[in-house]
Amino acid sequence: MQHRQVRRHGVLPRTERRGDLTRGHAIGAGLDQKAEGVEPRRLGEGGEGRDGAGLFHESRNIDEMAARQACRLRGGAARAIAQSMNFSFALNATDGAARTGVISTPRGEIRTPAFMPVGTAATVKAMRPESVRATGADILLGNTYHLMLRPSAERIDRLGGLHKFMNWDRPILTDSGGFQVMSLASLRKLTEKGVTFKSHIDGSKHEITPERSMEIQKLLGSDIVMTFDECPALPADRTRIAESMRLSMRWAQRSRDAFGDRPGHALFGIQQGGLERDLREESAEALRVVGFDGYAVGGLAVGEGQEAMFGCLDYAPAQLPEDKPRYLMGVGKPDDIVGAVKRGIDMMDCVLPSRSGRTGQAWTRRGQVNLRNARHADDPRPLDETCTCPACANYSRAYLHHVVRSQEMIAGMLLTWHNLHYYQELMGGMRDAIAAQDFADFETRFHAMRAEGDIDRL
Repeated sequence: MQHRQVRRHGVLPRTERRGDLTRGHAIGAGLDQKAEGVEPRRLGEGGEGRDGAGLFHESRNIDEMAARQACRLRGGAARAIAQSMNFSFALNATDGAARTGVISTPRGEIRTPAFMPVGTAATVKAMRPESVRATGADILLGNTYHLMLRPSAERIDRLGGLHKFMNWDRPILTDSGGFQVMSLASLRKLTEKGVTFKSHIDGSKHEITPERSMEIQKLLGSDIVMTFDECPALPADRTRIAESMRLSMRWAQRSRDAFGDRPGHALFGIQQGGLERDLREESAEALRVVGFDGYAVGGLAVGEGQEAMFGCLDYAPAQLPEDKPRYLMGVGKPDDIVGAVKRGIDMMDCVLPSRSGRTGQAWTRRGQVNLRNARHADDPRPLDETCTCPACANYSRAYLHHVVRSQEMIAGMLLTWHNLHYYQELMGGMRDAIAAQDFADFETRFHAMRAEGDIDRL
């Protein structure tokens, strides 16, 4: 069979085949393998080297069927049915504490464990939304603090909501702004009512309360809303952590009251308590009394180190309701993610894969690779020969090194795509391993491959 070469906007054609697997994707929607007469791979099929294209084509086919059904229903009827759909979570399999399942929302399903790329200011930097979806992402994260300051939640609402504004029609989770406000310690004033602070952009004065946070996130139109909380940096003394946690629990109740009844949208509560087990349990009990659609483990990845974080995760997720999604906020490196899933976490987010991509750092199954290093200057090999992302399918290490050192925009584009693709393949591998009751072996293989390090230089 002869395969088309597609180049959209002049970038990244699908060019190379290995066995039955076409390596790489065209930017945007990519080639429709089914239309070409090739059956797309499904989750769990195939052998060595999971196919990012398989993840994409399966999810895209589901999206296309849903779109055709919506067209048949037309206008108001389709909108009414979408709004009547409820947020739900189905737990499909467990292996030890590790879990895999599906979060259902009116805008699509989220396979768990899930990694959420971070679109801080309504964009995942260096990526088009279509490209983010092509990596296998089911959901993005938006940032309440940054969007309220620029361009403002009210403007986004007038323009049709965040999904339309950024051209992403799948689920979006927005954080509450609490973590960013915490980082403005010298510019903020904290009271029982909320937080007043000065904008890091122009010094203008603003206030966020639980009620205002819920209002902003409603204006944005996010599918998953986070309660407003206060997150102290670690290390901190027990008295400070306890006071902060109890304030966050009072704010959680106010957030719940302000959120109201919004069919098809979900509100997640945030557990706090630092590294203190009894405070974590107190927080979890307070959240259970209020009742939420999902629960986050907050207040970690704020300076405590991996060993301390894992020590907390050995008990914190189990303190939360088993039948609801569990979200670890702001994590992390690949080994952080595998360790968190092992301990019962369902959702994670982090800027690391996109930020690293913009600074010449690639994450691979063998660990981190610095493309700025001179050892790559004459290397014609791909970054990772088993990876199907455009950077690995179509470009050499030598080229990636060149564009990184030359500070060309394509460097950040290619490496961000690669990193997000790798993260999504990691999540898919864990989902498959949990379903097959093979997570312990998966974890062993994961660490063994990373211990080998990068391929030998030529």
